[in-house]
Amino acid sequence: MRPRLAFTSPLSFRNPLSLRNSLAIPALLLLVTSSLTACSTDGGASSAPSGNSSAVALPSVSGAQGEAPTIGAPTGKAPTTLQIKDIFVGTGAEALATSTLTVHYTLMAWSTGQIVESSWTNKTPATFPLNQVIQGWQQGIPGMKVGGRRLLVIPPDLGYGNQAAGPIQANETLIFVVDLVAVS
Repeated sequence: MRPRLAFTSPLSFRNPLSLRNSLAIPALLLLVTSSLTACSTDGGASSAPSGNSSAVALPSVSGAQGEAPTIGAPTGKAPTTLQIKDIFVGTGAEALATSTLTVHYTLMAWSTGQIVESSWTNKTPATFPLNQVIQGWQQGIPGMKVGGRRLLVIPPDLGYGNQAAGPIQANETLIFVVDLVAVS
């Protein structure tokens, strides 16, 4: 039985994103993969873990570093695999599978193109252990560095699955834009 999200209001999670238990092996594999993919001969264009498919049209993300992002409504069919794209590459401490993160994030539902929640609304970043949140974050955040902004498009099986959670519909594809503020 999976725990359900507990909301203190429609726009703030009491325990953000924590519906799935940690899976150490996938997190370790992702860490190894992201370490290997960080090596490049293209001048370091992107150190994001692979997961992007050229056939998937990802939502656009705009906005300056340190300010709330603007996310364009998604178009087309939602991807069935985790999609990762660095918007800004950070230069600070690197997030590990075992890190506690402080982040600003915005969550949009793919099916509606509507913002579900944003920590930018109350200007207070969220802090939580990475190993206690949904699998999409556990697989998509390691390797990200403080000061970076990353787009994660998370299919339902790596998000909240077939259960609705507050304003999030069952089987929803999640669009997160994550700004990594601190790692401990």
